[in-house]
Amino acid sequence: MVDPLRVTLWVYRGLFLALSAVILFIKLLPLGSLAGSWPWPDLLLCLTFAWVVRRPDYLPVLMIGLLFLTEDFLLMRPPGLWAGLVIVATEFLRARVALTRELSFAAEWALVAVVMVAMLLAYRLVFVVSFLPQAPFGFALLQTLWSVLCYPLVVAASRFAFDLRKPAMGEVDAYGRRM
Repeated sequence: MVDPLRVTLWVYRGLFLALSAVILFIKLLPLGSLAGSWPWPDLLLCLTFAWVVRRPDYLPVLMIGLLFLTEDFLLMRPPGLWAGLVIVATEFLRARVALTRELSFAAEWALVAVVMVAMLLAYRLVFVVSFLPQAPFGFALLQTLWSVLCYPLVVAASRFAFDLRKPAMGEVDAYGRRM
């Protein structure tokens, strides 16, 4: 007999991968590629953070790493750099899931914003140390700020469209462990 908890787990993982594929497809389209246009927010990062904070058991590290490594290859970024930073950031947030369960949304949003800015600074620091050309700092900062501002919209869409919520106190995951 099929365990409904495991089916739910795999349905949400498939849903996340499908949403990620749509976001990556849209990123590859030549939209807003004119000089002087505003940068788009990193919706894939927002989606990943929203799901890791809400339900860390739905997104295993390997899936996140492979997804962002694929994004690195598709967007012709240094392979593995952004993926590694995302893994470190998601594991940082995953380790604090008990804390974020009790935080208000404003505090959670601030925590995610700090993590996004720290990722931006670490990414740029690696570029500076290795003497690689990079986009202007204002452009990258604007994209990060847009991502921070879009985070509540992604959380709301995840909550109302996909019923993705924080686990209740005493709730167990698919393996019987307390969340």
